[in-house]
Amino acid sequence: MPAAVRHELYFLNYFRMAQALVYLGLAFSPPGLEWPKLTRPDFAHGLTLLYLLFALVLLLLTRSLMPRAKLVVSASLVADIGAAVLAASAMHDARIGIAMMLAVNLSAGALLLPLRLSCFFAALATLGMLAHTLVDPRGADDSHELLESGLFGLAYFASTTLCHVLGRQLRATEALAEQRGVDLANLAQVNELIIRRMKTGVLLVDDANRIHQMNESAWMLLGSPPADQRDLGRLAPELSRRLYHWITSGKLDETATQLADGVPEVVPRFSRLAPNDDSLVLIFLDDTSLVSRRAEELTLSSLGRLSASIAHEIRNPLAAIRYSAQLLAESRDLSPSDERMVEIINNHCVRLNEIIENILQLSRRERSRPETLDLGRWAHAFVEDYKLGNDLGNDSLRVIANGHVPVAALADPQQLQQVVWNLVQNALRYGRLPGEPARVMVVVRHGEHGVPILEVIDRGPGIAPKVAAQIFEPFYTTHEYGTGLGLYLARQMAEANQASLEYVRVAGGGSCFRLTLTPAQMARVAGEEADAGDPLRWSERPG
Repeated sequence: MPAAVRHELYFLNYFRMAQALVYLGLAFSPPGLEWPKLTRPDFAHGLTLLYLLFALVLLLLTRSLMPRAKLVVSASLVADIGAAVLAASAMHDARIGIAMMLAVNLSAGALLLPLRLSCFFAALATLGMLAHTLVDPRGADDSHELLESGLFGLAYFASTTLCHVLGRQLRATEALAEQRGVDLANLAQVNELIIRRMKTGVLLVDDANRIHQMNESAWMLLGSPPADQRDLGRLAPELSRRLYHWITSGKLDETATQLADGVPEVVPRFSRLAPNDDSLVLIFLDDTSLVSRRAEELTLSSLGRLSASIAHEIRNPLAAIRYSAQLLAESRDLSPSDERMVEIINNHCVRLNEIIENILQLSRRERSRPETLDLGRWAHAFVEDYKLGNDLGNDSLRVIANGHVPVAALADPQQLQQVVWNLVQNALRYGRLPGEPARVMVVVRHGEHGVPILEVIDRGPGIAPKVAAQIFEPFYTTHEYGTGLGLYLARQMAEANQASLEYVRVAGGGSCFRLTLTPAQMARVAGEEADAGDPLRWSERPG
């Protein structure tokens, strides 16, 4: 129930209690006081006592009667009108005061009742007062009292209508204010969530150099300080110094600085909450690594478009060179040295074509079309296809998966094929010890919380930590014939499928490239491959 309705009901019951006490005081006036004259003292005493008891009971039961407020108010107004008419009859000298107090009852009731019902009670009170005037022998012959009763009736209708309109506007205003309060609370929560999740650190500092608020990014960029540490001078002396310099001189130092050990460098910016008021200052901490990453993404995007246009121009002459070299190799008059030169031309044409394909793939960025896959089945089929299309020689490539427990994942099969093919190709090429064949495994398993994981593991020499930190960067390669785009493209396609690709060093030697995919809810895996149409793909089916 709205607070306004509760307050109005309490007001009506408190006023009724005061009204009953006034009636009681008039009925039990001292003997020496001859006003008002009671024509029927016993009736007046009984009436006022009964009305006082009624008012007291309603006041005590106000809270429990609130769910039925309209019914209670209607019944109590009938009692109020009846008590007022009878009291005016028993205490004729006080009829004007009694009629005026009844107007308050009707007005308060109009705040809670519909307009028609409120007007009905106003009409009932008017008729009651007119009936009292006509029936009472002292007022029947007095036209003045009859006019007074008629004027009171007019006042009842006016006050009832006015209070009803005001009450309706009050409730509409209260509902609007409540809705605005909810909207403001929701907006405050949204703003707080946005600020908390911002990559830019945000701090609110007062003129005593004390931190009032900070978001998660600022907390991390300050070195994750304890919650009770709020002194900016102790947490970040350099930041405190720059803030003082900015306040005193108005100049901003835009050089990057590190606020704590093991955190990225930041560029601080300052802003006052109010003009010419240094009592509260907002500090923004821009992570330079994020800025560099955005600049790198823009550079790569521009470079990709430029490289794609160049690659298209190179492709046609390259095809002509390769075709000419193949025709030259078919000649019977070539000397061994010329044959070697033709072989070198063909090898470099193949390498150039591979570079062009990678660059074109970098610029295309095809949209992923994820499907629900059983990774175990998919991995077995991938390895079989890879062995059919590539001569492994003495190298080994096998799948390790638990066939009894299906691993469900959501991914684009074509892009997943490109990612795993690239990882397997690198493992077979670089994951071998000198003089030994390569041993590569494709492992399918569940990770923590049932997350599907696909790993490509080799037993080679592994990757040095300094190199491992850069292998996913574009155009970074340690091989003289590498393009430096293979692992970068693999990670980009993995992220396009809401997956993550990372390098994990294997204990005892070797490398592991771990692909963590998005889990898919599997209702039932078909036992027969023909049921699904495609043995590598399946989806939820009823029954």
